[in-house]
Amino acid sequence: MTTKLSKKTWLNIVLFGLMGQIAWSVENMYFNTFLFNKIGGTTDDINKMVAASAAVAVLTTFVMGAFSDRLGKRKPFICFGYILWGVTVMAFAFISRENTAKILHLTDSAQVVAVTVSIVVIMDCLMTFMGSTCNDAAFNAWVTDTTDTTNRGTVESVNAMLPIAAALLVTVGFGAGATALGYGPCFIGLGLLVVFCGLLGLVTLKETKTLRHSDGNYLQNLIYGFRPSVIKENRRLYVIFTAQCISAIAMQVIMPYLFIYLQHYLGFDFNSAIGQLTAKPLLLAVAGVVVVAVVVAVIGFGKLTDKKGKDIFLIPAVALQIVGFALAFPMKHILSFAAAIAVYGLGALTLGIILSAAVRDNTPTDRVGAFQGVRMIFNVLLPMVIGPKIGTEVISHFSKYHTLGTYLNDYGETVASPVPEIFAFAAGVSLFLLIPAIIMKKKGYIKPEKAK
Repeated sequence: MTTKLSKKTWLNIVLFGLMGQIAWSVENMYFNTFLFNKIGGTTDDINKMVAASAAVAVLTTFVMGAFSDRLGKRKPFICFGYILWGVTVMAFAFISRENTAKILHLTDSAQVVAVTVSIVVIMDCLMTFMGSTCNDAAFNAWVTDTTDTTNRGTVESVNAMLPIAAALLVTVGFGAGATALGYGPCFIGLGLLVVFCGLLGLVTLKETKTLRHSDGNYLQNLIYGFRPSVIKENRRLYVIFTAQCISAIAMQVIMPYLFIYLQHYLGFDFNSAIGQLTAKPLLLAVAGVVVVAVVVAVIGFGKLTDKKGKDIFLIPAVALQIVGFALAFPMKHILSFAAAIAVYGLGALTLGIILSAAVRDNTPTDRVGAFQGVRMIFNVLLPMVIGPKIGTEVISHFSKYHTLGTYLNDYGETVASPVPEIFAFAAGVSLFLLIPAIIMKKKGYIKPEKAK
């Protein structure tokens, strides 16, 4: 029998999940364009920023996840963490070349750019520390604490929709706002929303009754997930982590550069597209119907995995991800490119639901917080270090073969622009997904089983 969740529980899952994804989406999509277009950074600077923030995210999740286990509390980390997260987001409104030169009394333009880029990277790491404390460590552990094997497919289907909803809201809202008002007011507005979310959580969010503080030495708890005996005992969990890692690496080959690719290679004008959409009520209505249909279908898929099992959908999801990336590579028109990315998105979305629910099913119930750090190594650190590095090397090598392989930024400086080959390499990385997928399928690793 499926365990039903209360309305307040669903409210908090959606509230904190959506606001967290909105904040992460702005970081993933617009911090890169902010650094690239407004500060004068390069794709290599983007690669370094992504890698640095990934390392901070993982270290933070390890420390704070285990700490929340130790205290037997998630709520303070979630609520106060979101408040401080919002404050750090607002701080980006005050970062600019002009402010750097004025405050530090710098006159050399190259030095101003280098210092400002460093400030952006440092602030991104500070923001990541706050976000990983409240979202990656505490909130994700709270969701695992609150759910069980009978409802996690449904919960993960909702969670899978939140990044998509966030991306749409960020693209339309933040994108249009950044063009009309500049980045500063948008960073302040987003920060205030994140702060409000934390304040609201002080009233709405409750600790899970079954949560107890963990025993043992705190430092030993930090390395718990690396013990050979623990890995052996939870081998199925680590195979699932490996699949998540490969999928995320493939995504990170293209994700930091996707918006730049759309703007400067495919020539897509976000503001024009948004203007056309809002000016034509029929198009807006069709878009709304499509969004609702996707939401219903994804939640229905989550319920189906709870009822029928996850393993039967695994290989088809992997295949869709590979095919979607491969199709995106040769596409030169925005509509055909969007269709290819939709194929990838369908595969990645269903694969994400399957693997995320399977991770929660197989996480030891007395070490949920500690395992959030292990999860972050496979989902964030390795993908965000390896993926963007592959992407920037591909761009560096292949951009000289494309007429649109370079771009003049807002300061008139020539920089390399993302090129189609990043999608071919993403497809190649995705092929390696077949190895853990076949192991999981053959050994029944993602069939529901009570966590140890």
